[in-house]
Amino acid sequence: MAHLALNSKKVERCRELAENISQPVESIIATHSTLAIERAVLRLLGVDGAVVQKGGQGFPEVNAIIDQLSGADQSPISRGVLYWFVNAMIQKKMTAAEAGRAAAGGKINLLKLPVAPEAEIRKKAEELCRKAISDLVASRDRRDSLRRELGDKFDPEGKSGPIIYVIVATGNIFEDVIQAKAAAQAGADAIAVIRSTAQSLLDYIPHGATTEGFGGTYATQENFRIMREALDEESKKLGRYIRLTNYCSGLCMPEIAALGARERLDFLLNDAMYGILFRDINMKRTLIDQHFSRRIIALSKIVIHTGEDNYLTTADAIENGHQVLASQFINERFALNAGMSQNLLGLGHALEMNPEHPNVFLLEIARAQMTRDIFPKSPIKFMPPTRYKCGDIFYSHLMDAMFNFVGVLTGQTIQLLGMPTEAMHTPLLQDRWMSIKNARYIFSGAKDLGAEITYRDGGQIERWAEKVLDETLSHLELIAGKGLFRAIEERAFAEVSRTETGGKGRDGVFMRDPAYLNPFFDQLPL
Repeated sequence: MAHLALNSKKVERCRELAENISQPVESIIATHSTLAIERAVLRLLGVDGAVVQKGGQGFPEVNAIIDQLSGADQSPISRGVLYWFVNAMIQKKMTAAEAGRAAAGGKINLLKLPVAPEAEIRKKAEELCRKAISDLVASRDRRDSLRRELGDKFDPEGKSGPIIYVIVATGNIFEDVIQAKAAAQAGADAIAVIRSTAQSLLDYIPHGATTEGFGGTYATQENFRIMREALDEESKKLGRYIRLTNYCSGLCMPEIAALGARERLDFLLNDAMYGILFRDINMKRTLIDQHFSRRIIALSKIVIHTGEDNYLTTADAIENGHQVLASQFINERFALNAGMSQNLLGLGHALEMNPEHPNVFLLEIARAQMTRDIFPKSPIKFMPPTRYKCGDIFYSHLMDAMFNFVGVLTGQTIQLLGMPTEAMHTPLLQDRWMSIKNARYIFSGAKDLGAEITYRDGGQIERWAEKVLDETLSHLELIAGKGLFRAIEERAFAEVSRTETGGKGRDGVFMRDPAYLNPFFDQLPL
């Protein structure tokens, strides 16, 4: 495979700066928790039911339980939900599921029960957490066993070529299953179930199977289970493993990580800063939540996808490519701090430059090759052109073909296919079939081209990559000097400004009490 002659000392310095940038945030992570983390803890113990309210809607038990402990007086929750919940299990001699139903249904009040000795509560909590972790490992091993049995095309370093990755987004999980199976039959290697519009802003996870999402399908535990079982069935018919993706972001990030791990997902969209920039979720909430979610993800060996490609939908891709690379370095560092290995870091970037720009194809190759070379052990998720697409489906299809060519030439790992009609409507079955046929032709026809060419020393491609690297280094120096929070406030990424005290979910962040109880922090590997 061809490589660029990048300055390794500059790359090393970028990583040093990313580590410096992360340190003040890690201090906050080490001393705080969030309501979403506490709900995730309960879900890991098996509290996954719902209280049926008027109108038949199910309100998650975990939310009802946390509501007992939070609110105007944050002192109970500062001890951690496990302190109160495990005490209830001891006092009432209940399982976690039984105590969850009783507490959520109002049959017991966690704060009004006699309190067992703290050593007894702690010992019981540690046993429950070890069992929960054992269950996650069993789910992981079951998934990985099927991969080995059927064969898995995925290669983190991209040496065997990009995998074909497509989306389904009907809003109805049962319709999604039909479309996902059709895509797999047409040649897709991975299916992403697009999440319903604005679900990231819900501070709870809808319960059960859903059929009425808008622009996508709600991420729920039951929907995860339905799609994973359907793809397992299709994988066995096709004789090759089909991977499953969903979204692990927003106000319920840690909970979705827990559910995704339990239901054997392969990929999760999980970014350190996406929620801050594009959903206006509070900085501390997002950065604390991403750490705990990634601890779970690391144990389950789920590959994350980061969201840097989104920066180029609001900022010019030619002028601001360095922001993408700077964010990739920061995302990498936060993930490593959470115990993730590089082969699980699906760092995102996109082909989003203005197609009318002279030699734009050379510049796109430079950006893609640079990303591949700087993160050689990480799977790279390459996103298709969207910003300049319009109703001309033939031009869109051509843009996607050029995108596919760059992907196979530069050794990308995960290629999310563009759709010719995506500027017009949610893709239909035949649209996805066309895109898969396009990609299969190019991936096969140019399979070994990257190994047959070299980049000219001092040529346009190499000069552009070096320019982006220099700008990235300067940008990281700037962020390190100001601190991440202030830098984001001053539009360091995607031309978006957010404040440390603003954003949704701020009231769900709390300082841990010195006696805070959550054995997962000690037991999950780092």
